[in-house]
Amino acid sequence: MKAGSGTLIINIMSEGKAESYEGVYQCTARNERGAAISNNIVVRPSRSPLWTKEKLEPITLRNGQSLVLPCRPPIGLPPAIIFWMDNSFQRLPQSERVSQGLNGDLYFSNVLPEDTREDYICYARFNHTQTIQQKQPISVKVLSVDELNDTIAANLSDTEFYGAKSSRERPPTFLTPEGSKSTKEELRGNVLSLECIAEGLPTPIIYWTKEDGILPPNRTFYRNFKKTLQITQVSEADSGNYQCIAKNTLGTIHHTISVTVKAAPYWIMAPQNLVLSPGENGTLICSANGDPKPRINWLMNGVPIEITPDDPSRKIDGDIIIFSNVQERSSAVYQCNASNEYGYLLANAFVNVLAEPPRILTPENTLYQVIANRPAMLDCAFFGSPLPTIEWFKGAKGSALHEDIYVLHENGTLEIPVAQKDSTGTYTCVARNKLGMAKNEVHLEVKDPTRIIKQPEYAVVQRGSTVSFECKVKHDHTLVPTVTWLKDNNELPNDERFSVDGDQLVVTDVGDHDSGTYTCVANTTLDMVSASAVLSVVAPTPTPAPIYDVPNPPFDLELTDQQDKSVQLSWTPGDDNNSPITKFIIEYEDAMHEAGLWHHQAEVSGTQTTAELKLSPFVNYSFRVLAVNSIGRSLPSEASEQYLTKAAEPDNNPTAVEGLGSEPDNLVITWKPLNGFESNGPGLQYKVSWRQKDGDDEWTSVVVANVSKYIVSGTPTFVPYLIKVQALNDVGFAPEPAVVLGHSGEDLPMVAPGNVHVNVVNSTLAEVHWDPVPLKSIRGHLQGYRIYYWKASQRNRRHLEKKILTFQGSKTHGMLPGLEPFSHYTLNVRVVNGKGEGPASPDRVFHTPEGVPSAPSSLKIVNPTLDSLTLEWDPPSHPNGILTEYTLKYQPINSTHELGPLVDLKIPANKTRWTLKNLNFSTRYKFYLSAHTAAGLGSQITEEAMTTVDEGKMAGILPPDVGAGKAMASRQVDIATQGWFIGLMCAVALLILILLIVCFIRRNKGGKYPVKEKEDAHADPEIQPMKEDDGTFGEYSDAEDHKPLKKGSRTPSDRTVKKEDSDDSLVDYGEGVNGQFNEDGSFIGQYSGKKEKEPAEGNESSEAPSPVNAMNSFV
Repeated sequence: MKAGSGTLIINIMSEGKAESYEGVYQCTARNERGAAISNNIVVRPSRSPLWTKEKLEPITLRNGQSLVLPCRPPIGLPPAIIFWMDNSFQRLPQSERVSQGLNGDLYFSNVLPEDTREDYICYARFNHTQTIQQKQPISVKVLSVDELNDTIAANLSDTEFYGAKSSRERPPTFLTPEGSKSTKEELRGNVLSLECIAEGLPTPIIYWTKEDGILPPNRTFYRNFKKTLQITQVSEADSGNYQCIAKNTLGTIHHTISVTVKAAPYWIMAPQNLVLSPGENGTLICSANGDPKPRINWLMNGVPIEITPDDPSRKIDGDIIIFSNVQERSSAVYQCNASNEYGYLLANAFVNVLAEPPRILTPENTLYQVIANRPAMLDCAFFGSPLPTIEWFKGAKGSALHEDIYVLHENGTLEIPVAQKDSTGTYTCVARNKLGMAKNEVHLEVKDPTRIIKQPEYAVVQRGSTVSFECKVKHDHTLVPTVTWLKDNNELPNDERFSVDGDQLVVTDVGDHDSGTYTCVANTTLDMVSASAVLSVVAPTPTPAPIYDVPNPPFDLELTDQQDKSVQLSWTPGDDNNSPITKFIIEYEDAMHEAGLWHHQAEVSGTQTTAELKLSPFVNYSFRVLAVNSIGRSLPSEASEQYLTKAAEPDNNPTAVEGLGSEPDNLVITWKPLNGFESNGPGLQYKVSWRQKDGDDEWTSVVVANVSKYIVSGTPTFVPYLIKVQALNDVGFAPEPAVVLGHSGEDLPMVAPGNVHVNVVNSTLAEVHWDPVPLKSIRGHLQGYRIYYWKASQRNRRHLEKKILTFQGSKTHGMLPGLEPFSHYTLNVRVVNGKGEGPASPDRVFHTPEGVPSAPSSLKIVNPTLDSLTLEWDPPSHPNGILTEYTLKYQPINSTHELGPLVDLKIPANKTRWTLKNLNFSTRYKFYLSAHTAAGLGSQITEEAMTTVDEGKMAGILPPDVGAGKAMASRQVDIATQGWFIGLMCAVALLILILLIVCFIRRNKGGKYPVKEKEDAHADPEIQPMKEDDGTFGEYSDAEDHKPLKKGSRTPSDRTVKKEDSDDSLVDYGEGVNGQFNEDGSFIGQYSGKKEKEPAEGNESSEAPSPVNAMNSFV
């Protein structure tokens, strides 16, 4: 045994044969408190036996037959590794057709002539003894059919004939395993290997499946050309039926392997050491599993517990030992043995019955130093029995630290996940049990992190020049940093051209070999930071012009002098890029209320690098700085550290306070809430107060959550209220709010306007008067008065088209424009508030006087003759009164479009047809027709027509067989072939040519076309300026009415002219110009200002039609 330890050394080389030491060993360690034992250790010598001598006959077989070459290696310890080689120690090639099985045999699914050889040799390698054993060579000869016929007789006597199968193609059969089913057992945790090797021609292909399951993807592997399936780390879940499938073109066979996974014992819970104080209770648990279920045996100090002295404080219950009211004599080492047929487990557990007051093992006044924002671990190693409880305190009078901020580990260590500057201080660890108390103080210092605030920058320099890299380090003032420069992660070259001057590395006379990455490494005893820059060396180039750009962003932002409502921000400016910085812009972010949104805070001059900032309460501030020069703004700096200001009462109250009712019996109080920035603290709420303005009631108040509305129910209808809304939070109230006037809900008015009367101004305009409704009866905010009016209809009394005009405010009269002359109207008036309309006043009926009629609906000329024309017309669509007569005027138009004298005729009102006689033949006339009422002359309609040609004169030049008075259209002969017709046409063409020449000559001499002057000379006597008489408007016409239409402007084929409707404008009347009406006259909006089309039977006021539309030519 090795001195000073329990190690047993056996020197086999000098102390006899190894076989003499074969056996099972176990180590026992004892002292006065008990004995512990080790697991059984089995010692066995390795063996590498030789192959038994055997005579191997040559094997001869046909091409295509299957073959198995047995190996059958000797049994050694550990088992040998098998492989097949030839005499030259070259491994024999293997494939899907030829492969080695798990038992070492060599399998041929079918043989080929090239498989013929005399040196199939199986080797067994015993690694432990480092020896290789060789089997006798096996000779194999594969004959083709022709060779077999030549040699079978001579060789039959002295050659083993292997098999009798035909070399023809055949379906697969299994060489191993045999039959259709087999079984396999494997131990948990081992590698499960399943093998199927088949013979057949062509060579079969192997597939694997698992019944009722899938193969585990991460633990399944295929070996030996998929003939072997391996599953690693096999467990009980891998038990089941596995199927291998061999398939070729002639068939398929299956073999099922039933796998059972057994398990040597393994721990579920091994027994753990127990430290108990006298009188305490405890348990030892020894839980193990396996297949079969392992047996549990307990030992005490290496002796089966059944034969140890009884202990009244100990009770054994299967795999649990229960200790009750233990005493110091109960101390012992207990062993738990779990075993089944596949193995066993052994574990020691020391039960130590000990009475010890707490002891703290960590040295007193240990100093811990950490970098800010990193974890801090404060140790408090302790011992005691019973097990002490641990508490941590900060400072002399601090309260116990809890796990909401800190982490208390079972071993007594206090963890501060993110140490801050204010974490610095003295921490006390207190250990207590029933026997006493111990405490220990440790100290924590939180240091500022080391930072490189000016990093080396990428540089491109010319050969032979000087380059410098700056590395400015900021560190905690109590730490001493060490700055080291590296080139390409190695030390700087030992060259006098490299020099470190303070914060700078200077390289002179730069050459190409100086290119690379330069790294500045700043080390302290607590942290390390580094920054790198690349140096590129180039050939000399002309000096470039300076580049002007916006500044680089500021950096190294720091908050100091942190007060409740102010803080000092400092920063380091970035490079100004050849344009001086003129100012700095400071922005802030409120991470608590508006994360990601930056607001303007302040501006300072470009020479300042600090600013005193005013802050609001309960805001989690972050700041950033932008630099500005003449080129523009820089990018923002990195955000500063966050600073949460303390909460305070709100400074402001909500705005836009209103009180309006949504129902007749409520008051809806609304306001614009404060935003999170204005809340000044957590728990933002609102105190809503109200009382009636005209009463003596006290204020009624309620505190509501952070909402924007509160509804007061059960209020009188439309009563003024005084309202105020005050903000408050967990700290206190905002200043006293302003009082706002509101009203409870409105209801529909109760009373209709009285004393409604109508004054008819003219045929299209009436004035309505009414008395105002008392304010108390309105029961709401007065919106105005609304007049409903409609025209009485004799034919359709059910569907009256009502029109609406609304007059805003407190008006007591209004004008109704756009009325139809000679019509009966009915109206009523209603008062309107915010809730709606009140009841209607009694209907008032009025009628409008007669007006001038519209133009006749149509005019056409029929039955033209040599000296007469007959006119037919329809009465005006809107007579606007009783027609008294018609006025017909007409005048001739000559070939040069000159108008002749005007003839004026009066026609009775009951006539709609009139014949004019004694007219000139073949002459065009223009007609003007208008109707009369008692109010005057209405609009006119115009038309043109022409008398027929004088047939008597035409007869003088016609052939004798064409009689005078017969229409030319009655001739049925083809006159185009008559000689007289051809001559006539030639004469007409010659005459037209002469006329064209004359006109052309006159035009070139500057002569004026006289039609305009002649038209002016024969102006229409009916053309009069606009006039107003007794509330009516004069008719309107245009001089263009008196011009005959040019060619192309013709009347429709039926020679009728339709009068277009006119529009009336309500723009100048009332305020309600946006009204619309339903078919039944109900109100759906304010008066739109455009008069809708009236029913056919109604009268309509109109004006003269457009001259362009009215002027037509008769063809």
